[in-house]
Amino acid sequence: MTIVVFVGPTLSREDIAACGDMVCLPPVAQGDVYRAAQRRPQAIGIIDGYFSGAPSVWHKEILWAMSRGIPVFGSASMGALRAAELHAFGMRGVGRIFQAFRDGELEDDDEVAVVHGPAELGHIQVSEAMVNIRATLARAETEGVLSKSSRGALEAFGKSMFFPQRSWQALLEGAATLGVAESERAALSAWLTNGRVDQKRADALEMLAAMREALLGSNETHPKFKFEWTYFWDEFVRRFEAGHENPGASPQQFVIEELRLEGPETYARVEAMALLRRVAVSGAAPVAPSPAPDSLRTTLADIRARLGLFTRADLDRWMARNDLDVVSMERLIADQAGLAILRDRSSAALEPHILDELRLSGAYERLVERARRKSDALAGRAGAPSASQALALRLWYFEHRLRRPLPDDVADFARRLGFADVADFDAALLRERLYLNEQEADRSA
Repeated sequence: MTIVVFVGPTLSREDIAACGDMVCLPPVAQGDVYRAAQRRPQAIGIIDGYFSGAPSVWHKEILWAMSRGIPVFGSASMGALRAAELHAFGMRGVGRIFQAFRDGELEDDDEVAVVHGPAELGHIQVSEAMVNIRATLARAETEGVLSKSSRGALEAFGKSMFFPQRSWQALLEGAATLGVAESERAALSAWLTNGRVDQKRADALEMLAAMREALLGSNETHPKFKFEWTYFWDEFVRRFEAGHENPGASPQQFVIEELRLEGPETYARVEAMALLRRVAVSGAAPVAPSPAPDSLRTTLADIRARLGLFTRADLDRWMARNDLDVVSMERLIADQAGLAILRDRSSAALEPHILDELRLSGAYERLVERARRKSDALAGRAGAPSASQALALRLWYFEHRLRRPLPDDVADFARRLGFADVADFDAALLRERLYLNEQEADRSA
């Protein structure tokens, strides 16, 4: 089990090195918590995150992580903001900055935003956070370095500045125009060397300590909410998983190609179990939109073709034998169309689950061995077939391999088999035919 912490400019390299038993990742951006939660860490902590330049971490992915029983902590910067927004749902905020946002004392994101360098330079900070300015000026007043009026003037001036421009040098240079006495300016400048308060760092270290202490006990976390799998979450998961596919075809993708070429019935059985596995792993079912009328008509035509119900009388007799009236038949068609949409929307995320199903069924070893033999035999010789080759390959595959007529819509058939498009399907047929020709030639020799 591991503890994952997203951190950047708030803590120094020495602070991060002292974490020791924690996996420290760069500032969090959208998708990072979702990715981390898939690895089932013991806990996730958010300190720093991106406000611009990359999409910010989404509340929904934090909620998803918590719904999976993973405690999520936040403090100091982006973590304090998200914890204040999600503390009612069980996100654990730590530190004074979190408390100020939670209680409404602070509201603006720019209170914690800073400009920093790249990871290669240790996320070196080049501006000062407003929350640190506030804490430092409050301490300066308490210790008699500043009067109450001077503190208020400097705090208001700091807040008026655009956050990338905030620094102690800029604040001191503007102090004269604010009516701050020269003696106070000089005293503050000298005092800052040892008196400056880094509230963000203090809160971050407090959070790390709180995480260690909390995880010494039971790690069981019961979410205070029911995670709803919405259309937007489904889109997020689909984009994220599709966007993180490895370029090029991997050996495991060729294993799935072997499965697809065995035919739609074989592939559909494995795909259905993979879809169920994905739902189980994700913790909820993706939401499919209501099928369009065209989709319903296509689904009915597919059912009739698959069952040989070529006339209306054939369909009526089949419905009677299966105890279906018009209403229940419409429900069956709608459900089947919705399942097809769900399969299409989930296709990019199903491959690892399909591979797991093949492993558990015992088919993986056979398919991977055949894929390897095919790859060795072809040695990269296969490419894209010509138009005439593609037609001959389709006729061979459907009439000789599947023992069925060539479908009217080959592209739709290929899509339902999980191929990216009909060209991908044709290329797979070419590889299969060339491989069988090689085997025949070896047997003849």
